[in-house]
Amino acid sequence: MFNNLHEECGVFGIFENKTTYVAQSVYHGLYALQHRGQESCGIAVNDDGVFRHHRGDGLVHEVFTNEKMERLGMGNMAIGHVRYSTTGGKNVNNIQPLVIRHIKGNLAVAHNGNLVNAPDLRKQFELKGGIFHGTSDTESIAYSIVAERLTSKSTEEAVEKVMHSLKGAYSCVVMTATKLIAFRDPDGFRPLCLGKTADGAWIVSSESCAIDSIGAEFVRDIAPGEIVVISTEGVESIKTHCGSKGNICVFEYIYFARPDSVIEGSSVQHARIRAGRFLAQEHPVDADIVIGVPDSGLDAALGYAQESKIPYGIGFVKNRYIGRSFIQPNQNQREDAVRIKLNVIKENIKGKRVIMIDDSIVRGTTCARIVALLREAGAKEVHMRVSAPPFKYPCFFGTDVDSQENLIACKFDTVDEIAKEIGVDSLGYLSVSATKKLAENSDCGFCDGCFTGCYPVEVPKEQPKDKFEEKLNRFSPYYQVLD
Repeated sequence: MFNNLHEECGVFGIFENKTTYVAQSVYHGLYALQHRGQESCGIAVNDDGVFRHHRGDGLVHEVFTNEKMERLGMGNMAIGHVRYSTTGGKNVNNIQPLVIRHIKGNLAVAHNGNLVNAPDLRKQFELKGGIFHGTSDTESIAYSIVAERLTSKSTEEAVEKVMHSLKGAYSCVVMTATKLIAFRDPDGFRPLCLGKTADGAWIVSSESCAIDSIGAEFVRDIAPGEIVVISTEGVESIKTHCGSKGNICVFEYIYFARPDSVIEGSSVQHARIRAGRFLAQEHPVDADIVIGVPDSGLDAALGYAQESKIPYGIGFVKNRYIGRSFIQPNQNQREDAVRIKLNVIKENIKGKRVIMIDDSIVRGTTCARIVALLREAGAKEVHMRVSAPPFKYPCFFGTDVDSQENLIACKFDTVDEIAKEIGVDSLGYLSVSATKKLAENSDCGFCDGCFTGCYPVEVPKEQPKDKFEEKLNRFSPYYQVLD
């Protein structure tokens, strides 16, 4: 996808029953989760209670050179994180895992999601003299655990208590001196799963594809509200906060997750193929070829072709050696990046009625540029089909959806007006009802608040990701006294 929708984060953890190069396993796991965050990454290693960590801006292979990996050394457990910022900007202190040294030992925390009550939690600590080094909500989670740990028998007991006060999305992995702890919010907004290697090491990961990448076996999804504790005594499950089927973000199936992952019992690739099939049923059109916008539009295009009996073809070749188009500083540069990144196979397009499948339309400007590329290649007609409903509302749970004034679906009253704006002959979005049927083997609920405006939990009226980074000349509802 080449619009202004951004992924969130990915977490990975491993617990070995021996001292070994655990950082290598985390490195490979993070590499497999790189699609969930390209802004920064980090790894923390536990060697018999001694923590070593390294964090930095950039991709996994850029941050973790051979020298950095050697410095991490050996240990029996480690956790890692890849990040795209949804709360807190690009600040070295926001890079995870966060490593904290407190009176009862070391603690490392990695978090995927977004808390809707992060400002309230932060203020509670600051009014008691707490000092925050970064601006991410992960720091509030870490300090909340430490505060409860002072009066609790164990870290898992502290986590159990803390979950009562955390509101929003959080799939977390926590490392102590002796334990690896994973926990997921009661709504299960973001995925989290458990795996095991042939020699008995336990794995925690945002997606099953990362478990596969190190040759481990997928065991199960961690349930919404569940706390999983891994130690030398084995694996313990605490289900105090369980009970709900959850409300996983439906966009995990449409775009975020890797197609080779299985989430809540359903193949991501099969979900995208089903999206394409539903699109063909809901928005049929006569055409000569069905193509997908790489990468997440390809499987949906295949499904559309299968259902419609219109031939599937390759419309674009993707240059994988340049950066993502959305990180360019302005729209003109993003549009230039699209031309560099995508090249049309003219022989497949010229003179044909083309159905182009993409996973979403956010602002529409970059999408219009892709349509223009097809026109330049000689397409007779261009019909766009989108494997998601229109984005009309903000996301508060870890997806950086643009502000409503920039969303194309909020600028125009009808689909036909949007079609005219992006330059296609016709446009069709997947229905909200169809999105609930994408994960055919799952028995979970779905969050579709960005499409409907209906959220599973109460959300704030406004929550910009830079809420703790406002300049002094701007009124801040958070900091009421500045002197």
